[in-house]
Amino acid sequence: MDLLLQFQHILESDPLIDEVGFVHPTQFATLTEDSTGDAAISGGTTFWCRDHKPGVSTQAVLPLYNAAKRAFIAAMEEYKRLGDDGLESEVMKHSKALLLLSSDFGTAWNSRKLVVSKKQQLSMYMGELLLSALVLSCSPKSDQAWSHRRWVIKSITGKCSALQEILGKESELVEKIAERSKMNYRAWNHRCWLVSYMTREQVLHELKKSRNWAGLHVADNCCFHYRRRLILRILKDSKLENASPGYSVEVSEVWKEELDWNEMLIKCYIGREALWLHRRFLSLCWMKQFATNLHDVSSHSELKISTINSFNSFINNELHLLNSCSTVPDNDFEDFQVQATYSATYILWLTKQFSEVWFEFQEKLTRGNLKTMLSKVCPERSFLWDSLID
Repeated sequence: MDLLLQFQHILESDPLIDEVGFVHPTQFATLTEDSTGDAAISGGTTFWCRDHKPGVSTQAVLPLYNAAKRAFIAAMEEYKRLGDDGLESEVMKHSKALLLLSSDFGTAWNSRKLVVSKKQQLSMYMGELLLSALVLSCSPKSDQAWSHRRWVIKSITGKCSALQEILGKESELVEKIAERSKMNYRAWNHRCWLVSYMTREQVLHELKKSRNWAGLHVADNCCFHYRRRLILRILKDSKLENASPGYSVEVSEVWKEELDWNEMLIKCYIGREALWLHRRFLSLCWMKQFATNLHDVSSHSELKISTINSFNSFINNELHLLNSCSTVPDNDFEDFQVQATYSATYILWLTKQFSEVWFEFQEKLTRGNLKTMLSKVCPERSFLWDSLID
């Protein structure tokens, strides 16, 4: 039987297929020996399928791709020439096989958009989500596959009552793929894009749910970037006219919890730059969202006094963090030196960001000590420290 027909038969015979992989020929013998129960072996050492997870021999990828490409182009040309709805199934079948072998074949993705847009059936849109997830199982960093999912979500917005459920599953898909594919910026960018379609409740839930993953992957800035996107959405919603006073209080609590959690991670995981970058963002949030009262109200109002006290407490806490992170033990581990550098440069950054009100609290930080600390832990940049601090 023709290789392409075998491959398409496997795909069509099992609607529950959720993952496709490519297997080196030398591994087929081991897979066959380990197979128990319902395992399908086709073509000797070309295809293997078990538990809804087919495998394709790496030796067959090139001839399969060439055959799928020829079949797809022929079907697409015939469809454009005749405009026959009966040819749509051929276009969809061949494009599916082609995309599993070459995930960024843009013409194949566009052909599917053409057919699905013409039909305007919700079931077909859901089928596109299933196909793109299958493609991502073997090509997790495919730009075209992630873009196709965004096109589907845009298309069904306002037409599907289960949109929020779909968004939740999309978020879970990204987390699942990110666990297997480290530093997958395309996946996390897709998750950030989803935020604009979420409800307030869903945003708060996502912030809570993603905390555990971020705490286990402190070196991966992608998840912290996603959390920043969620926080920005929360801050934006708090400024809307229909936002309740209770929601504004909740926003303040979210920020405080995030700041405390970030401090805990900084002390547990020494020398992680992503954690310090996240803290800078949280500090800017405080300055923009909660410190505006310093200029918007009279100098003797209770609100301004409360804001100044809050600012004073915030600065004291950051200085305590600096002191706890500036100790460099006499050992061979460079992480403590890196931690001291990050903490000192963070405080230096704070002095620049809070320049308008820093004068009132400058006695809390001896600039000479900060300069000495930076020169000690990072002497190769002493000229930079001199120019920034003096």
